[in-house]
Amino acid sequence: MVVPSSAKSRRKRHRNRNTDILAVITVTAIAVGAAWLVASSFISQSSSTSEVKIQLDDFASPSMEAGGVPDDASEEGIEGQDMAELDGVMHLSAKTMLATKRPYLMYGTAWKKDDTADLVFQAVHAGFRFIDTACQPKHYNEAGVGYGWKTAAETMGLSREDFFLQTKFTAVGGQDPNNLPYMADASLEDQVRQSVHTSLRNLQTDYIDSLVLHSPMKTMDLTLRVWTVFEEFVQEGKVNQLGISNCYKPTDLKQLHQGAKIKPTILQNRFYKDSNFDIELRGICKSLGIQYQSFWTLSGNRKALASSDWIAMAQEKELTPQTLMYAFIMTLGYTPLSGTKDASHMEDDVDIMVRFQHGEKILNEEEVNRLSSLLGIR
Repeated sequence: MVVPSSAKSRRKRHRNRNTDILAVITVTAIAVGAAWLVASSFISQSSSTSEVKIQLDDFASPSMEAGGVPDDASEEGIEGQDMAELDGVMHLSAKTMLATKRPYLMYGTAWKKDDTADLVFQAVHAGFRFIDTACQPKHYNEAGVGYGWKTAAETMGLSREDFFLQTKFTAVGGQDPNNLPYMADASLEDQVRQSVHTSLRNLQTDYIDSLVLHSPMKTMDLTLRVWTVFEEFVQEGKVNQLGISNCYKPTDLKQLHQGAKIKPTILQNRFYKDSNFDIELRGICKSLGIQYQSFWTLSGNRKALASSDWIAMAQEKELTPQTLMYAFIMTLGYTPLSGTKDASHMEDDVDIMVRFQHGEKILNEEEVNRLSSLLGIR
């Protein structure tokens, strides 16, 4: 992966902070020790102990306090701009970002298995607030997602409304038959109910922001049976909005929208050449007020991202080829999923999201057209 020089410099500064911090801590410890020795010759042992406690507290790292700076930074060892960036990440909120009506990134949690909780924890600390998962033990560790976001929120002083949690109901055909999240012999409606209750428990929450049907059922009648139960949860206040994934037939989306009392507001699909990049479906989404989410955004377009022209534009924009792709998707007004396991890539992803949230225009119309051509969008 090509990394712009600015990104390399930023990471180098982060690595050098540890050295700076050790030096500050060493000098501080010597100073505190010397002060204690002088004070101890004039006051009693009991008062000395109390005073030392106060002095040590005065020098305590902000990272020891709730909502403080991470362990790899201190106020004296961090540049003002970087401190502002960290403060911004600490206070990022899904509620606030949704209010801007500007694009954002979602953290995808498929295929992370036992690392899920740790990776979600890292993603939240990097600045992700929108998290996608599924009640499908075959490919997702939904309970790990719950533990990850909840633990990160507690360490950062964040509340539930700062997060947007999206999960999915997966039919029996998409599940591991030996590890179902609901009773195999239950009716379809009860399987949906059991799945949603399992998700609420796994995610450690009393409501779900977005409930998605993992893929259309074999018939539209079955799809609408699932959807009717979805609507029950919205009416009960346990789900805020509904969506569908892996829906590649325009007629399916139209029929679902027509038959649903509570309309779908999310379509989550692979964004790649084999589906013609969902050109027709994206048009339908625009006309019906449905938010398009893309997954497999990087994996499905590796050839384009490795091209010399793509890399050249990324370098010109001081982005990586991957974040340029996310910038392209967000410029179109869509929500890409990032499933990275790399902490530095998480930071890169959040950086580009924050720039969009601040209203920065990363790509002009001509550049969007050039990237569309490189991807093969016609």
